[in-house]
Amino acid sequence: MVAGLGSTWWQYLLLFLAVAASWAGVPAIGTAALGAAAVAASQEKLDLTAVIVVAVLAGEAGGLGGYAIGRRWGRRLLQRPGKHQAGREKIEEQGERLYARWGWLAVFFTPAIVSGTAKMRPYKFAFWNLLDSLGWSVSVAASAYGIGRLATGHHGSHDVAILVIGLAAGVLVAVAAVHRHRKRRTQG
Repeated sequence: MVAGLGSTWWQYLLLFLAVAASWAGVPAIGTAALGAAAVAASQEKLDLTAVIVVAVLAGEAGGLGGYAIGRRWGRRLLQRPGKHQAGREKIEEQGERLYARWGWLAVFFTPAIVSGTAKMRPYKFAFWNLLDSLGWSVSVAASAYGIGRLATGHHGSHDVAILVIGLAAGVLVAVAAVHRHRKRRTQG
């Protein structure tokens, strides 16, 4: 057993599974699970560093799984006949437009299955997905942790600093993406 995990290993496993499923294409559960785990860390029930590491690894694993599904079966899945065919085709078209316009930055705004369907290079996807997972994990976990600490009366500089780091990470990712997009537009 890993030191520091004690009897909470199953909570980290659930976090991993929820985040991996979310990054593979199941909507919303990853952010909710990470936020809940970070709040639990703010109440000293889990370790914040372990929560972030698990979330980053799960985001990468789930993203690679979604990418592989998209690369192998993406077009067939998105174009298959059925009740929601028009919506799936619209997602495919929007994803292709995003990749044409934003390049690798589209990894930050589209599901992994779209990256696979768009045939992004696997190693390029793995790298950018890892950075996306890291930025998302730090942003969500640190923000939820900081809010959890402040909401329960912990107003120390350490608690406020973690909240600021989380919020800053989210802003930094957004600003970098917009800057890169504007730079590409003026060059192309």
